[in-house]
Amino acid sequence: MAVASPPPISFNPVRRVYEELRSERAARRVLPLPPGYPRFSLRRTRRFARDPVLVLLEAYEDFGPVFTLRVLYAPVVFMIGPEANHFVTVSHAHLFRWRDGFMGDLIPLLGDGLLTTDGDYHRLARRIMLPAFHRERVAGALDAMAAETSDALDQWAPGESHDLYAWTRDLALRIAMRALLGFDPDRASGRVDAASEFEHALAFYGRDYLLQSLRGPATPWARMAAARRRLDGLILGEIAERRRSGRRGDDVMSLLLDAREEEGEALSDAAVRDQVMTLLFAGHDTTTSTVSFLVYELGRNPAALDRLLEEQDAVLGGRAPTAADLTGGLPQLDMAVDETLRLYPAAWIGPRRSVEDFEFAGVRVPGGVPVEYCSWVSHRLPEVFPEPEAFRPDRFSPEARARLPKGAYVPFGGGSRTCIGMRFGLLEVKTIATLLLQRFGVELRSAEPIEIRQMPTLSPKRGLPVTVRERRAAA
Repeated sequence: MAVASPPPISFNPVRRVYEELRSERAARRVLPLPPGYPRFSLRRTRRFARDPVLVLLEAYEDFGPVFTLRVLYAPVVFMIGPEANHFVTVSHAHLFRWRDGFMGDLIPLLGDGLLTTDGDYHRLARRIMLPAFHRERVAGALDAMAAETSDALDQWAPGESHDLYAWTRDLALRIAMRALLGFDPDRASGRVDAASEFEHALAFYGRDYLLQSLRGPATPWARMAAARRRLDGLILGEIAERRRSGRRGDDVMSLLLDAREEEGEALSDAAVRDQVMTLLFAGHDTTTSTVSFLVYELGRNPAALDRLLEEQDAVLGGRAPTAADLTGGLPQLDMAVDETLRLYPAAWIGPRRSVEDFEFAGVRVPGGVPVEYCSWVSHRLPEVFPEPEAFRPDRFSPEARARLPKGAYVPFGGGSRTCIGMRFGLLEVKTIATLLLQRFGVELRSAEPIEIRQMPTLSPKRGLPVTVRERRAAA
């Protein structure tokens, strides 16, 4: 029996509000919502949009690990802390759905890919793509990662200024196209500037909630839809060429094109497109942000940078890193990346919807309501991570990491929904960071704290302006 496609979701803003309010009324007839701030507050909604960590930490202090916070029209039950993370992602994951828990808001851009589906459809897609993310296959992508990074660094010279965030987005997208999907990024760039189109599309999710609800010409929705059409032209064109020519390779698109459901049916072009779009997004966006935040923190913490440079000189001595170097052979780099992901987790929030009533930490939660865990907040609880705002890579030494409670550190989610491309992304981040630091120094152009934009992933709100310097010796 063929796996059924996911049910459609309406993106009419009026209908969405109506359905959410109806779900809330039905849930409340069974159980009251947990304590918190359940009343509408435009001020609180705007504060949440600007600084969700502060708002959620305040509510955590007032109400404990489970509380209700109405964000615009929807009351959301937040679950904060290591135990909550483990409950939602691992031990009681069956109590929650993704698709209609606000993760579905990505469907207008990504379609029905791994990030926006549940159940059998999700399991089928994950099973098809999993071979591409086995350890050996990921290690085999290092040559492409290194070649693309070296070519991008060849365009730099000491004294120049660059937006590191924009530079990394272009680089990471080229790597995702080439290493994950078998695209020729140079041929693709002649048809559409994919990095710019993704930036235009994803900017929709960083806009004010009210602006996101507008429809019609010149709205953020219209700009996002236009960017999607241009990206679709690139992806669907590649699918058509591969089907026509029979060209295949060791890439995820080839796996998708050759996959068969239980009844022997091939995946449709639309299904392949949705998975490819999702992987292009996830395969470059988290890397872009993580590299940017890593460089930002190293620029503010010269002692941590010195430890990385000393390690590079001692272990690599100027040679190119191998996969073994980048998967355990450079512990200072490993700890710096882990600490960056603690402060700026790739999967910063985990939106779900409860399937049925449940109890956590002595609090009853009704079925049918939005429930979210937030790794960004859990990673900044002082009782778990002392001095949580400080950049301290030694938190992730083997001894310190072993002392962390279960669920304390979840930058890539957890359980069966752990990011399928986690190994690929970590190897890519470490490759880019290592090759960059081997060749250049990077100086932040502003001493002001960075402003963070909450899109599907976290990112620097105004990019990351840097000045390229000669690579200095470790102090």
